[in-house]
Amino acid sequence: ITPVPRDGDPSALPSVAGQVLPLSFAQQRLWFLDQLAPDSPLYNIPLAVHLTGPLDAAALERTLNEIVQRHEALRTTFATAGGRPMQVIAPQLTMPLPTADLSRLPEDERETIARQMATDEARRPFDLARGPLLRARLLRLADDDHLAILTLHHIIADGWSMGVLMREIAALYESFSTGQPPDGDLRPSPLPNLPLQYADFAAWQHKWLKGETLETQLAYWKEKLGGAPPLLELPTDRPRPAMQTNHGATLNFALPAGLTQAIKVLSQKEGVTLFMTLLAAFQTLLHRYSGQDDVCVGAPIANRARVEVESLIGFFVNTLVM
Repeated sequence: ITPVPRDGDPSALPSVAGQVLPLSFAQQRLWFLDQLAPDSPLYNIPLAVHLTGPLDAAALERTLNEIVQRHEALRTTFATAGGRPMQVIAPQLTMPLPTADLSRLPEDERETIARQMATDEARRPFDLARGPLLRARLLRLADDDHLAILTLHHIIADGWSMGVLMREIAALYESFSTGQPPDGDLRPSPLPNLPLQYADFAAWQHKWLKGETLETQLAYWKEKLGGAPPLLELPTDRPRPAMQTNHGATLNFALPAGLTQAIKVLSQKEGVTLFMTLLAAFQTLLHRYSGQDDVCVGAPIANRARVEVESLIGFFVNTLVM
């Protein structure tokens, strides 16, 4: 992967040999879904971090803006030209950190309102064409008790990205909240420069996955998935709706320590990972409920096979059919 040459005019769209920057294949999928169902929060990535102890709000806001400037994906929106989507990267973007003070409310009411505000933020949709596709808000619960709320659209980030984001927030905030140098200048970022940006990956992906390489990939998956059942017929207590609602719930539970250890021992004995063992158990369960012998399960993979992209915030994740 080599960096894409950028146009000398900072107000112009970044370009590759005169062409506007394309979306990655993963971004194309989400852009297409957004065209089908605009104003949907389905692909929002919400994050709420409870912060205890003294907080330097100015240092936190500077931290967020340093990360936005550092990662082009966080300054990207998606325009359309000739019916085709393109990445538009803003040269600069200043992210405000609005603060809501809930500290004067009764404690039980404060908790309820904070939870509702976090939920409302998570459910507020993004406009992919206008952006920005990252929002931040700070809730002050007490002098030494805050809730930082971040929401990103999935088209600019993934689960791996959230780990990168949290590590960089921790490193930058620690630096920026520590006393400033004697000359009064702002303390510089302690993070090394990024050798690549997400747009570089997208351009490389389009250059690589075409022609014979693309045909080989498509032929492989057409053969592997040939004859796969279109649906998993589970004996649910209600019919499958004509329109998907995405309504659902989460059930949290813990496996007994003895069972967990036994699963680990079995995995080691068979020479497989813990994921492989649990996936086999899950597919067996689906077989018993559905009666189907051919069961396809989608599993998210990081899709960061190159060390150059490990430190980037961007949408790399892909779904692999097991």
